[in-house]
Amino acid sequence: MFCRLRNNRKIYLTFSRSLTEKTTSNENSLQYCANIVRQYDYENYLATLLMTKALRSPAFVIRALNAEVARVQDQTTDPQTAAMRLQFWHDAVNSIYQNKHSSKVPANPITQELYKVCLSYKLQKRYVERLISSRNSLLKTKYFKTMEELEKYSENTVSTIYYLLLGIAGVTNVSADHAASHLGKAQGIANVLRSVYVSNYHKTILLPMDILMKNEVSQESVLRGNDNENIRNVIFEVASRANSHLEKARSIDVPKITNQIFLPAIAVDKYLTKLQDANFNVFDKSLLHGSPTLPLSLYYRRLLNKY
Repeated sequence: MFCRLRNNRKIYLTFSRSLTEKTTSNENSLQYCANIVRQYDYENYLATLLMTKALRSPAFVIRALNAEVARVQDQTTDPQTAAMRLQFWHDAVNSIYQNKHSSKVPANPITQELYKVCLSYKLQKRYVERLISSRNSLLKTKYFKTMEELEKYSENTVSTIYYLLLGIAGVTNVSADHAASHLGKAQGIANVLRSVYVSNYHKTILLPMDILMKNEVSQESVLRGNDNENIRNVIFEVASRANSHLEKARSIDVPKITNQIFLPAIAVDKYLTKLQDANFNVFDKSLLHGSPTLPLSLYYRRLLNKY
């Protein structure tokens, strides 16, 4: 496994040296990818920094792609414009897998680096495409009917990232895939809880409709930020599902190299604990601030090689 990882790393570095990317600053394309993750996905940025050199750079590229696709909805309130931006990434991925020369790939720092990563590590196209298509589907529906739909969306958007990172690490292990699936669902559900304020700005409700209806909570009350016992029951039920997936992921025995890939589990755990301390008041402003101890916790768990 480690020999394969070193060989892939050499191939990737060869690609990086042989291609010249045009950027709007003095930063090279890899640094550009890292900066995108730092700006829009800070907790995963901290976790990625602690990965070994062989994994860190390609991991930043995958996470930069995800960050760019994920923030399409935040960049515009026009569904048609958002769909066009997602189509750019769809076309870019098709171009990457159809062409053997980088000159035919869009001259974008992320697409150029993604081209090298996909070819160097032979990443499955279906996983890369899934990151984009799942967001496109949400643009059309704008809500989840059931918790199962939210779990499927989390699988497609977050677990898929872990599948790609496992591919980069050369890990082909059923247990690792199983853990990645559960961790992705836990993180995806937690992201929905954390994004209630953002979703309100776009006048969309991402909390599962079946749970809202069961607890007699209207969409309007969520949009207004009304805190009451019913909405707390909704948040408790959704958070409990996230915690269940997190515990399941941590209970699975995985290859040692996988532990560093799953470090974001620490941030998910901290948020769910903080939400519990707030008595599941998702509108509590303290939840808007990240944990000041997260960097130290990540570093400590990395030393223990645990997630």
